[in-house]
Amino acid sequence: MSTSTVDNGAWIRQYRTASPGSPRLVCFPHAGGSASFYFPMATGLSPDIDVLAVQYPGRQERRHEQPIQDIRRLADRVTEALAPWRDEPLHLFGHSMGAVVAYEVALRLRESTGSDPAALYVSGRRGPATRRTETVHLRDDEGLVRELKSLAGTDAALLADDDLLAMILPALRADYRAIETYEHRPAAPLSCPVTVLVGDSDPKVTLAEAEAWRQHTAGDVDLRVFHGGHFYLTAHQADVLKLLRDRIGA
Repeated sequence: MSTSTVDNGAWIRQYRTASPGSPRLVCFPHAGGSASFYFPMATGLSPDIDVLAVQYPGRQERRHEQPIQDIRRLADRVTEALAPWRDEPLHLFGHSMGAVVAYEVALRLRESTGSDPAALYVSGRRGPATRRTETVHLRDDEGLVRELKSLAGTDAALLADDDLLAMILPALRADYRAIETYEHRPAAPLSCPVTVLVGDSDPKVTLAEAEAWRQHTAGDVDLRVFHGGHFYLTAHQADVLKLLRDRIGA
């Protein structure tokens, strides 16, 4: 029986039914992103891998909830919400901000269960201990929209719809504040393998910054570089799915 105080159904989405006993992959969205970003991944990996997509507060059907502006508090809540699925080792996949949330959840899983996740997959994000001075969260709404356009990961039709923008900007600003004010606290390295995925022209992470993930695990680290920018994985979905299938063993 779970002792979690959070509404697990609000936090976790399962878009496809997996075969009994399938390995589990938990997916963490980027800043401003939602669980539905991983619908194609859930479809592509079903029924061999059980994909759990995390839904942060403040977006889609949770848009009336207050967004969480602190990565560690967000990781605390996600870890609680995952309690019903922790009977089997979890594989964690996070893109951009989601990579840091996944890492922080991995630390909490180790603390609460005594075991690391089965594996950590971090996409489009530099190592947690690397630092850049970033102030996107302090920009006005037009500045936030410019940031979205520059990363080319948001539907142009959405960016042209003022009503839709009004709905997503509060969560987006909160997410940027969370990730831009995040400071890594020294922690013992994980023991699980870490796969680092990055676009070769991503303005948010250099290859050297991606390599910095090596200091956060004693396990194997594999750096995979794809052609493209911050949202390289949209164009390389088939390659990413194959990588996950090969690594997870489904």
